[in-house]
Amino acid sequence: MSTAGQVIRCKAAVAWEAAKPLVIEQVDVAPPQKNEVRLKILFTSLCHTDVYFWEAKGQTPVFPRIFGHEAGGIVESVGEGVTDLQPGDHVLPVFTGECKECHHCKSEESNMCDLLRINTDRGVMLNDGKTRFSINGKPIYHFVGTSTFSEYTVVHVGCVVKINPAAPLDKVCLLSCGISTGLGATLNVAKPKKGQSVAIFGLGAVGLAAAEGARLAGASRIIGIDLNPSRFNEAKKFGCTEFVNPKDYDKPVQEVISEMTDGGVDRSVECTGSIQAMISAFECVHDGWGVAVLVGVPNKDDSFKTHPMNLLNERTLKGTFFGNYKPRTDLPAVVEKYMNKELELEKFITHSVPFSEINKAFEYMLQGESLRCIIRMEG
Repeated sequence: MSTAGQVIRCKAAVAWEAAKPLVIEQVDVAPPQKNEVRLKILFTSLCHTDVYFWEAKGQTPVFPRIFGHEAGGIVESVGEGVTDLQPGDHVLPVFTGECKECHHCKSEESNMCDLLRINTDRGVMLNDGKTRFSINGKPIYHFVGTSTFSEYTVVHVGCVVKINPAAPLDKVCLLSCGISTGLGATLNVAKPKKGQSVAIFGLGAVGLAAAEGARLAGASRIIGIDLNPSRFNEAKKFGCTEFVNPKDYDKPVQEVISEMTDGGVDRSVECTGSIQAMISAFECVHDGWGVAVLVGVPNKDDSFKTHPMNLLNERTLKGTFFGNYKPRTDLPAVVEKYMNKELELEKFITHSVPFSEINKAFEYMLQGESLRCIIRMEG
């Protein structure tokens, strides 16, 4: 029996207020409107960004809300004007989109769509400024246009990536956020050449994905930098060959790395959001050709300074957003990297819980125990 055009009542994990456990509720999910798609979510994963906004450390707190943005699912129905997706397609919803029509989308150099780039404050759909979720007629707000902690969700078509239906959604769902961010920061932005050295600052899931990118690129030395030495053993699986804990030295870590590498690494990728790590990542690259890439998101009042000679001596500082991948255009090929066994995703998955135990995923992340916890919607 088709549910197209009808309201679907299903289970969703609702955050009623900041930092309080999510509550599994029966929610009504309205049909998709113009340029929208309704998805049945099969697997979702917890990312640190969900936790950050659930704790309300971000900009404007918006509650009640359905979080979640790293996920894989199947198209249930499509709204008016949607021609490139149909019911049954296997898809990844993504927190940033690709309208394919704005200046950014038409540029080969950018993935920062004017219409659909991430907006953490907005809790409603673009089409009519309303939510598609409700309980007893009262709105429940969306999160970054995806809200995947629900059995069904409604997403703008520009934020839905059609992928190979043979790809296991419980693995490739990780590519809809953190893993692509780190991987692309290395492969698309730092672009290390075979045999070069790469320093990775921060060995969480995004940093380890950056290390995985360096491994795929054929880097000869991958130096992991983290204040938590318990992460070092795990990082070996992702290609890290050496480790530095800045706390072990009484001089700036950029000097330590420079001495280890005869003048600096060829590339560095910063995945912490710490201002000090950003400075170190830039100042540890070799003059003449070194490239540093910033991935981590800083606090809103942060700024950093470095001497202009560091730039004049031919070091390059770059930033990236979502690994410079255009979601709809580029992610299908990243899925194929996994299918071809180039990219390994299993090692990022440290835990798995049924949907009814979603709060455990938050506990694992807050305790620093997990890289990625897969949440099985059927459970």
